Amino acid sequence: MSSTEANDNSHYFEADPDLASNPRTIELVLPDVYLSLGTDSGVFSNRKIDSGSRFLLQEHPPIDVAVQKILDVGCGYGPIALAAAVRAPQAQVLGVDVNTKALDLARANAAANNVGNASFFLPDEVDPTLRFDLILSNPPIRIGKQPLHELLELWLDRLSPDGRAWMVVQKHLGSDSLADWMTTQGWETTRLGSRKGFRILETLPRATEN
Repeated sequence: MSSTEANDNSHYFEADPDLASNPRTIELVLPDVYLSLGTDSGVFSNRKIDSGSRFLLQEHPPIDVAVQKILDVGCGYGPIALAAAVRAPQAQVLGVDVNTKALDLARANAAANNVGNASFFLPDEVDPTLRFDLILSNPPIRIGKQPLHELLELWLDRLSPDGRAWMVVQKHLGSDSLADWMTTQGWETTRLGSRKGFRILETLPRATEN
């Protein structure tokens, strides 16, 4: 990663990153999905599709046709949410992020790619009663352990009873310890796949007391 990329990425979890605009267009090409995506400085992985996000999109299981509501936590400019929307046209896909520039880009990317079943919001704008059949995420590990745990606690408890979360996390950034933590908190977590230092984790809803 160049010093410029590192500087850009250091701002991606800010609400309104104060960086000079440097717009560009990148492509997400998968066997079943093609998206042309606008990016800019101050958003995560603005020069190419992040390797972890690409691995998640290439390797996660097929999305069941019964899935009706999908959430992308830390959606950035939208590659995961928009790919999910293309793959699951029957579903309503929501992306959430704290970065308003990223959300504006994600909305523009949805419109430019004619993806009508994806929408993007700040976390506080999401109806707290909504429950999701599937959560997809390349979570913002670098925000720190405690803020990450709080983020996951917020969204994992919004899984529907039969829902699941698929997350990609780098091994050297603590994927295995994160999986252990989620399991100890009641969200059973197993490894779906592993390659080139990345893990795909599957997390099930926390059991509720009767």
